[in-house]
Amino acid sequence: MTDYRKRVRTALEGGWRFAGLHASEGGSVVRVLLAAPDGSLRLEDVDVEGRAVPSIVDLAPAADWDEREAADLHGLVFDGHEPLRPLIDHGAATDRWTVRVTGDDAYEIAVGPIHAGVIESGHFRFHVVGDRILQLDARLFYKRRGLEQTAEGRSLEGGTAFVARACAACSVANGVAYAHACEDALGLEPTAELARARTILLELERIWSHLNDVAAVCAGVGLAAGNNLFAALTERARRLNRELTGHRFLFGTVRIGGSALELGAKDVSAARGELESLRRQAASGWRELTFNSSFQDRLPDIGVVGAADATRLGAVGPAARAAGIAEDVRSVSPRLTYDRFEAVVPERPAGDVQARLDQRAIELWQSFELLDGLLAAPVAPAAAAPTGRERKIGVGRVESPRGATSCVVERSGDRIERLRLRTGSYANWPVVAFAAADNLLPDFPLVNKSFELCYACADR
Repeated sequence: MTDYRKRVRTALEGGWRFAGLHASEGGSVVRVLLAAPDGSLRLEDVDVEGRAVPSIVDLAPAADWDEREAADLHGLVFDGHEPLRPLIDHGAATDRWTVRVTGDDAYEIAVGPIHAGVIESGHFRFHVVGDRILQLDARLFYKRRGLEQTAEGRSLEGGTAFVARACAACSVANGVAYAHACEDALGLEPTAELARARTILLELERIWSHLNDVAAVCAGVGLAAGNNLFAALTERARRLNRELTGHRFLFGTVRIGGSALELGAKDVSAARGELESLRRQAASGWRELTFNSSFQDRLPDIGVVGAADATRLGAVGPAARAAGIAEDVRSVSPRLTYDRFEAVVPERPAGDVQARLDQRAIELWQSFELLDGLLAAPVAPAAAAPTGRERKIGVGRVESPRGATSCVVERSGDRIERLRLRTGSYANWPVVAFAAADNLLPDFPLVNKSFELCYACADR
C-alpha cells in the first residue's frame, strides 16, 4: 500500500495531474486517474485491505470529494483523510459534514436545498460574521440517480444513454468522453471525419453554454439588459442545434464507434451564416458590457481563486484558466480535430469574477473561429477504425464547457462492469466553496454564477 502513495507522489512530482479516483470491483480496488501535460492518461491501482486504503488527499487535495464518495458508496476508510466527512450520505448530522466555526458574533445561514429559482437542489451552509463569509460548506447529491451503478451489466452501447443524460448542459462532452473510453477499450480509433463531427458537436455545446454563462453573470449583478440579450443569443444557439441535429441540447448525437451526423452543403452554409450573426451580436453585446462602468465595478476582486490555490484544489476549465493556468484538454486531444489549438488566458488572470467572465468571452471567439473552419465542408456519417489494441479498461477525457471531464469504463466483453464519470463541474464545486470565503454574503450569487456549474453532473 505504501507503494501506491509513492507511485502517485512520483507521478505528481513529474508533472502529472490528479484527474479522478474511484472504487471498483465491489470496493476491493481503488483506482486513481492521472493526466500528463501531453494528454496521456494512466491509472494507478491499490488493493483494499480490511476496507481501508491510504489516503492521497495530502498529495492531491483535489481527491477530497472522490475519496469521500468512495467511502460513502463502498464503506471504505481512507487512512489519513481526517475527518472523512460524508458526501453522498445525507443521514449524517450537520456537525459531521460541516466545518465547525466558533468565535464572537459567528453564526450560520442555511440556504437550500430547495431554491426559489428553477435549479437543482443544493444546500449551502454559510458561516458568517456580519455579512462576511468565513466558511462555506456545500452539500449536493440530493437527487443522485445512481446512473453509474444502473449502467453496470448493460451493453457498452446501452451505457451511452446513461452518460449522455447525466446532464443536459454537458450531454455531448459526457457522451464523447464515454465514447472515447469505450473505443479505447475496444481498440477503435476515430477517423478524421468522425473526429471532426464530434468536435463540431462539442463546440456547438460550448457556444450556447458560454453565452448562457455570460447571461448568468449579468443576472447576478442585476443587469437585466445584458441578461436578456445573452439569454436571447443562447436561445438562438440552441435553435441552431435543433436545426442541425434535431435536438436543442444535442441529445442522441454521440455513439460508440461512429457518428450519424450528416450536414449537406446548404446545412453547413446556413450554420456558418447563423454563427457569424451570433458572433457579431455577441461581440456588440460584449462591448456594451465592457463600457458599462456600473457593471464592471461589481466584478473585480470578488471570489478570488489564485493560481496556486486553483492548482492545489484541482480547478479545471475556464475557472483554472482565469487564474492563469493555461491548460485546456482541447490542445492535447488526438481523437478530436483541434489542430494547433492553444489554451489562452485573460490579460488579467486574477482568478476573480471578472477574470472568469473575460475567459468566457475569449473562449467564445475561439469557438466561433473553430466552427467556421470545421463547417467549411459538408459532414458525412463516419465510423471508427480498428487498431487491434483491445483492453479491459478504457479511458476518455475531453474539455467540457466547465472543464476537463474524464470517463473510465471497465468492461467484460460488451458489458459494463464499472463506469466512472467525473465532470468539470464535479471537479470545480469544491473550488466554489473556497472562492466564497472572505467575501460578502450578498456577493455569493455572483461568485456562484461566475462558475455556473451543473448540479446534475454531480448528482449523476
